[in-house]
Amino acid sequence: MSKLWGGRFTKKTDQLVEEYTASITFDKELAEEDIQGSLAHVTMLGKCGILPAEDVETIKLGLMKVRNRIQRGEIEFEISDEDIHMNIEKALIDEIGPVGGKLHTGRSRNDQVATDMHLYLRKRVVEFVGMLSKLQAALIGQAKANLDTIVPGYTHLQRAQPILFAHHLMAYVSMFGRDIERLQDSYKRIDALPLGAGALAGTTFAIDRQYTAKLLNFGRVYENSLDAVSDRDFIVEFLAGASLIMTHLSRLSEELILWSSTEFQFVELDDAFCTGSSIMPQKKNPDVPELVRGKTGRVYGNLVGLLTVLKSLPLAYNKDMQEDKEGMFDTVKTLQGALQLFAPMIETMKVRKDKMRRAVDQDFSNATDIADFLVNKGLPFRQAHEVIGKTVLYCIQQNKFLLDLTLEEFKQFSTLFDDRIYEVLKPETVVNARNVYGGTASVQVAAAIERAEAELAKTQAWAEEYAEKSK
Repeated sequence: MSKLWGGRFTKKTDQLVEEYTASITFDKELAEEDIQGSLAHVTMLGKCGILPAEDVETIKLGLMKVRNRIQRGEIEFEISDEDIHMNIEKALIDEIGPVGGKLHTGRSRNDQVATDMHLYLRKRVVEFVGMLSKLQAALIGQAKANLDTIVPGYTHLQRAQPILFAHHLMAYVSMFGRDIERLQDSYKRIDALPLGAGALAGTTFAIDRQYTAKLLNFGRVYENSLDAVSDRDFIVEFLAGASLIMTHLSRLSEELILWSSTEFQFVELDDAFCTGSSIMPQKKNPDVPELVRGKTGRVYGNLVGLLTVLKSLPLAYNKDMQEDKEGMFDTVKTLQGALQLFAPMIETMKVRKDKMRRAVDQDFSNATDIADFLVNKGLPFRQAHEVIGKTVLYCIQQNKFLLDLTLEEFKQFSTLFDDRIYEVLKPETVVNARNVYGGTASVQVAAAIERAEAELAKTQAWAEEYAEKSK
């Protein structure tokens, strides 16, 4: 067949141009969404009396046959047909004859491709909310199992103050909670229908855009036809949200890599999520978190790439905008892979409580509490800070830790010390002294877990509800 738009042209498209400009190699990913949008569009054309009922039914049956053939892998997409829209339309015409050419009445590929991407991302966003909730559940499960596990807390990767390991894990629950909120908010912008905007100015046919939106479960339609076909903000917003998700996954990956090293030995990742060395048989490498950390860069690149494409485009549609899809598909695939692996990896992670406790007992992360002890005795904080600095220096010189010192040794730095200092310095006391909202005290962490579980239930209910709307 000749090209569907070939009437204006006197020459065939150069083969190299066809290969360079075709998008079918990647936008075939949108086949289901393209047919979904076409079924709604032709139904609307029939309802508005633009196409006769018999043509509408013929086209709908033909589209469903084409969908089945695609699902069975029976249709070979051709570069000469450029994109998924033209490939499907030609397959439809092959299936039902010239009546298939009526499907494109009242629309353009410009509003058609935008609709496909809205349908595609709407599904993916709901899926990612569900996947993030599973990761949160895994983290909460480990937190509940480690409400009595104390670990060094770090700043500058130097031991700072002892905290509950559960408190550390719940920080990531909070991070992924913000990621969920961003995705849920972005859904509002994705849930808008561009179809009916035509190439850029609307259409002369008396279509009913609200009816099409209803058929496709969109919450609203675009107000402006130019904006409808040229808007890619919703993809940029998704890529930005995905970049932050990968940032958080990468930070957690870095900690898992450190914690599972011989130098830390705080956790052990299950064998199912590690690999070995081809030459060093003793090795157990944390390849999953390492690769997630590495793949974060490509997601950032996809975001910057699309922003760069869009930054100087005039309204409305330009061929440059074909570059919006590959990065989006790659980000979806990258994020899916990471989230599918992370939840079970966290669930099966073995926490080495003994190693964590030994680390807490052999450092000076309880030093701040001595300063607080002296402040409560009336010593100004700056003077107390100096006293503790000298005490820690003494311990280092004597190869001791704070709990190893006798009361007499304490008193040589300040006469305000008494026997209560030993209770103050216990890791459990240090942790539970931070009994403020959001702090590391066990009662506060337990309350945080309870709040997180309640929020998690809401998130899971949202994912279930919107999964139905986005089908």
